[in-house]
Amino acid sequence: RQSLEREPNFRVVGEASDGEEAVQMAGQLRPDVIIMDISMPKLNGIEATKQIKASQPSAVVLILTAYDYEQYIFPLLSAGAAGYLLKDVSSRELINAIQTVYKGEAVLHPAVARKILERFRHTKGEYAEEEASDLLTERETAVLKMAAKGMSNNDIAEELHLSVRTIESHLGVIFNKLGVGSRTEAVIQAMQKGWFTLEELS
Repeated sequence: RQSLEREPNFRVVGEASDGEEAVQMAGQLRPDVIIMDISMPKLNGIEATKQIKASQPSAVVLILTAYDYEQYIFPLLSAGAAGYLLKDVSSRELINAIQTVYKGEAVLHPAVARKILERFRHTKGEYAEEEASDLLTERETAVLKMAAKGMSNNDIAEELHLSVRTIESHLGVIFNKLGVGSRTEAVIQAMQKGWFTLEELS
């Protein structure tokens, strides 16, 4: 907390002692970014994130935890968490991550990203009920693939010779078509559908 309070553009507006309080405070204070742990009294981070996102779909939740177990990672990202970090990150990495998710982009700890990619490594075509082209335009598919590679909106815009605003618009349309609220959810869903493989994203 001290490192965040020292950051000139940050203001810590609240700190919850348990999951239920986190949900209540999120509703009352409407912070720009919510930093969420998994292991908390009364209500765990997964349920707290689900409740916050259900009542505030635009809420930005960044997971900061000691656990990188798959049984936590996938439910949290599916619930709408914008990022997932482990507590071995430095203060500077945490600050950068907060700034990144605030801009609508995703942040994943390298160990977490590896688990996600490994989970879906061989899924292309096996479980897909629809192809990407059935739902997304060619340009939207390209934008989503670049997002899955971890590219920022600025990087995608530069690669496609478009404005950042246009990329944000494309992502908004993608989210609506997939019925998700974040980059991370969109990427997870695309990989579950088998649209991208590890080889394509490496």
